[in-house]
This record gives sequence, structure tokens and C-alpha cells, in this order.
Amino acid sequence: MEHYTMHLTQEQLDHYHDNGFLLIESLLDPREVTALREAFARDCTVPGPHLVTEETGEEVRAVYASHHRQAEYAGLIRDPRVLGPVRQLLTDDVYVYQFKINAKPAFGGDKWAWHQDYLAWRLADALPAPRQVNIGVFLDDVTEFNGPVIFLPGSHRNGMVRDGRKADARSEQHLDPDDIALTPAQLAEHVDRYGMTSPKGPAGSVVFFSPEIVHGSAPNMSPFARRLLIATYNDVTNLPSWSGTPRPEYVVCRDSVPLRPLSEPFLDALQGVSA
Repeated sequence: MEHYTMHLTQEQLDHYHDNGFLLIESLLDPREVTALREAFARDCTVPGPHLVTEETGEEVRAVYASHHRQAEYAGLIRDPRVLGPVRQLLTDDVYVYQFKINAKPAFGGDKWAWHQDYLAWRLADALPAPRQVNIGVFLDDVTEFNGPVIFLPGSHRNGMVRDGRKADARSEQHLDPDDIALTPAQLAEHVDRYGMTSPKGPAGSVVFFSPEIVHGSAPNMSPFARRLLIATYNDVTNLPSWSGTPRPEYVVCRDSVPLRPLSEPFLDALQGVSA
């Protein structure tokens, strides 16, 4: 029986649909943030192709599918404070299509080019429609200094800005935002129309955002890391398909059984299991 839940207000729902994103500050408490950081540190020691490094080859740039290896993340994706709002914004029957943590380390975490997520998924996975909701969980305080994500509010309402990858795209399997980035002219036009904003807040804050919103981020030149967990929920009736070799399971999750919320916060549920 579900006895712990969270519901977005009508004002919050309207904000998401009008702007393409919604920030909820301090949704997770410091104890939970600490547990997620520790799980991230453990996962960075697990070798494999799911671990992506910066161009230097030393610092971690991204880690995929941590919810397959770390119990804290397996619980988080079903936490009612997260899954409840996702179901309000999308549909009751959702699963995690992709899970990654973008590390953006201090003193040199690289930029992420201006792009729309859904284009990459349509090209690489033949995902039928933009029936997704992203959640971004701040594992660190996010400020103007450590490379926050910048959104173009409202840019999700007019479909795709571009309809294909660059001619010199480096990979069919692992589309990088650089491969589907907006041109300078496209970006200038959209910034003039929509403006720019960057949600910031303490660690534990969560931003819900549309797969069609234009977004990107600058390099992190500060001494402060900016680890951002991004889980993408997809409608179970909107499954990907491939005419050739599918992308790896650590990039595109295969388990599309509808998720059901936990009856309590993820860390309490986890500790109850281990008690």
C-alpha cells in the first residue's frame, strides 16, 4: 500500500508545461545526498564501457546505468517524490529509458553543446515520440560558477530545431550533443525568442525537464564539482526499435516493466531491507 507520496500543484504543473522545466529545491535531504555521492564514488571504481572519461582520460565525465549496480539509485528511481511527479507529468506507466550521471569535475569539466535530447533518441533508437520526462538531481550545490545547465524556457513547444545529425558525426551508436548541436544562427534566434535561464540550488534539489527543451552548459572552471544525475523516464507504450544493432543496454535500458512508487523515501526503504 502506498502511504507516502508527493503531488505537484496545478501551478507547478503549469510552470512545467509552459517553460519546459520545473525546479524543486532541496527535495532530498543531506543524508540522502551523502548516500548518493558515496554510491557514485563506488560506481566510478567499476570498470567497463559505462564509464566515460574526459578527453584527458583521467577525470570521469559520465557514468551510465548506475541504477543497475548501486541499490541507492535503484531505489531513487522509484522514490515517490520523484516518480510521483513524473507520472503526473507523463503517464502512470513509465520506466527508466536512460540513467546517467554527468560528473563535470572541478577545474575543467567540459561543456555540453546546445541540443534537444529527443533528437538523439529518435535518430539512434527510433524512439517514436517525445513521451519522456527527465529528472536532474543535484549531487552538489549548483551555482553560476560550476557550469549549470542553461535552459531556453518555452523552447520545447515547437518541436525539433534541427532534424538530423551533423554530416561529420563521429558515431551512430553514441550520439554526442556535439553531433546534434544547434548552429550559432539557430541558437541566436532561439535565445532572442525565449531567453535563457539556469536553475540553481543546493545539493538535493531536483529539476524536471522536457526532452524537447533546448539546453546546454559551459565548462566548469571553478574549484567546485557539479555532479548531475539525469534519469529519463519513458512511456511504456513508446518503446524504441532498431533496424540494425541496438545501442548497449547500459545506454538504453531494456526493462520496460512499469515502475511503481516505493511506500517511503528510498534511503528509508533501503535501510529497512538491510535491517
